[in-house]
Amino acid sequence: MGKRLTQQKRGKGSPTYKAPSFKFVGNASQIQQEKGRVVDIINSTGHTAPLLKVEYQDKQTNLVIAADGIRVGDLLERGDKADLKRGNALPLGKIPEGVSVFNIELIPGDGGRAVRTSGTSARIVSKSRNKATVKLPSGKQKAFDLKCVASIGVVAGSGRTDKPYLKAGIKKKVMAARGKYWPIVSGASMNAVDHPLGGARSSRKGRPTIAPKNAPPGRKVGMIRPRQTGRNK
Repeated sequence: MGKRLTQQKRGKGSPTYKAPSFKFVGNASQIQQEKGRVVDIINSTGHTAPLLKVEYQDKQTNLVIAADGIRVGDLLERGDKADLKRGNALPLGKIPEGVSVFNIELIPGDGGRAVRTSGTSARIVSKSRNKATVKLPSGKQKAFDLKCVASIGVVAGSGRTDKPYLKAGIKKKVMAARGKYWPIVSGASMNAVDHPLGGARSSRKGRPTIAPKNAPPGRKVGMIRPRQTGRNK
């Protein structure tokens, strides 16, 4: 009997599991020109950190991930000759070792992809001829091109995870606002019609949890199937 698995529902692309991007303010990137002034601080549903609306001399504007301590009216700079001040954007090759950075470009010119969550920052560990080794918030060290631009400082909005939700309904609405799948329930806790591992009174089902060899992607649940069993010949 067919089972409508959650991963199949999400892959279908129904509105239930789609992020409501029409509610998002827009895409946030690095500072586009040499100098820009902060005209507004915006709260975006699609971002955990506040966003800065930066206006340039030609009246163009764009959104930038906010650094902790930035206020409306501050002047932000970008480039090799920019001051080493929080909120400014410089290439990794021009930033000294040990300085905290965020919103790092993975490829020069992509606008920033790494370390954008509220309250996070990375730290430059060392440099070589073409690469800069950066310690990410996870503790992992990653090598970036020296031409990749990063912002100085720490992402604003720290302490966001310190306040507890207290009620499951509040967290449900927060997750639904960003199109996140929540709550995450194990397959063993579901009914038989909802998951291959469901359908018994207890959590121990008493049946093999190894998916068949030729199972479709939605059926590939449970333990990883071994390549072979028994004694090697």
